[in-house]
Amino acid sequence: MGSDDTLAKVKDPLLAGLAWVKKRSHKEKLAIGCFCGFLLLLVLWRTIEDHDTLFIIAESVHFIGIGVLGIKLYSKQSVAGLSLQSQLLTACFLTVRLFCSFLMEYDIHTILDFLSLVATGAVVFCMLTHRRMKETYQRELDSLNFLKVLIPCAILAIVCKPRTSHNFFMKILWAFCVYLEAVSVLPQLRMMQRAKVVERFTAHYVFALGLSRFFSCAHWLLQLLDGNKYLLQALGTGLWPAMVLISEVIQTFILADFCYYYVKAYASGSGVLRMPSGIV
Repeated sequence: MGSDDTLAKVKDPLLAGLAWVKKRSHKEKLAIGCFCGFLLLLVLWRTIEDHDTLFIIAESVHFIGIGVLGIKLYSKQSVAGLSLQSQLLTACFLTVRLFCSFLMEYDIHTILDFLSLVATGAVVFCMLTHRRMKETYQRELDSLNFLKVLIPCAILAIVCKPRTSHNFFMKILWAFCVYLEAVSVLPQLRMMQRAKVVERFTAHYVFALGLSRFFSCAHWLLQLLDGNKYLLQALGTGLWPAMVLISEVIQTFILADFCYYYVKAYASGSGVLRMPSGIV
């Protein structure tokens, strides 16, 4: 019976494929991951006609990720492994983006941003005021102060902002929220790196952020694949359009390494996510 099970495993192409991937080096696994991501982009390109839908998917996944945190807070009454600094940065860029969206476009994105901001605000409120949760907050591991991330983004927004018909202040705000969103997860990644072992619900939340970033980045890349004339022309009108694309790519790659270790942990069946020292 044991030999039959072994033979079945050898013949199973999925198990054989996973075994082959596990034997590859880290660089080879990274290349395989990039190739799979490119294939997924092609699938999205051929199946989704309105690529703006990807933005809605990205914002919805972000909201679902915060919902996972809500489940953790309610069931465990604990914020262990969660970075307050990242939550403050998230609340900040969502507040600015909601303000800009409300004045400049007001659509489904405004509603999703509002829901995400309310949920993030609830998480921050619990971390700051709930007695039991405050006791579980690992302040000593959450060492990257949010001001060290926020201030450079504000300076960059003043230097490089969109060339639109909106007033000067609105253009700075819009650029600021784009840059801040790209790096808002850095304190969370640094905290997980220092903790070594990542708490399960926090890992789910950060993976949802990575998935959200992928869909957001895919929107812009698919516009290029479509030969979007407006986007291609905009890329030649100063730094701002290029900075938007760079920000999208940065926030995707910031989380790509984490997502790799997340998938690896659950593919192995352990579900225990351990962070190597070079993740940030």
